[in-house]
Amino acid sequence: MAKIAILVENVYEDLELQYPRLRLKEAGHTVEIIGPKAGETYKGKHGYPQKAEKSAAEVKATDYNLIVIPGGASPDQMRRNEYMVKLVRDAAAKNIPMAAICHGPWMLCSTNVLRGKRCTSFMSIVHDVINAGGKWVDEEVVVDGNIITSRTPDDLPGFSNAILQFVSEGRADGVKGKPVAPAWIKDVI
Repeated sequence: MAKIAILVENVYEDLELQYPRLRLKEAGHTVEIIGPKAGETYKGKHGYPQKAEKSAAEVKATDYNLIVIPGGASPDQMRRNEYMVKLVRDAAAKNIPMAAICHGPWMLCSTNVLRGKRCTSFMSIVHDVINAGGKWVDEEVVVDGNIITSRTPDDLPGFSNAILQFVSEGRADGVKGKPVAPAWIKDVI
């Protein structure tokens, strides 16, 4: 079974952390919640509390088979912590698979991992993703190499299925789904 890290910070999108966490645990995988401080409880966007089991300073990217980055406003908070950024950068440098949803790809923008890759995100960070070298598309689940990205909580079933497929098979299928970004976004990508 795989060992998965899920990153947490305040104002995470509750479902984007809890849904994959529970699906992974249900499938028998080990899941560790990693935050800036071990033992600290972080509140989700909708108030759900989640305690970090370990701090980013005490773990290594190579401890994990895959890292999940939920969205909400938490990636903006994560990017302010040297060790959270270092963990994601080290994972990118060592080709550790990562799955990011909604605003989660903001953390990937702090690395070079998006350069030249097809990916998606919540539509408000499309410019950040493109400026980081990503080839943004409006699709439900995008898998390019070892990077899995999705747009919104509505994409969670496909996003979680791709994560589960990746940790069991070493690959995953994307899902086109229905476009959700406003039409004007096509003018900027």
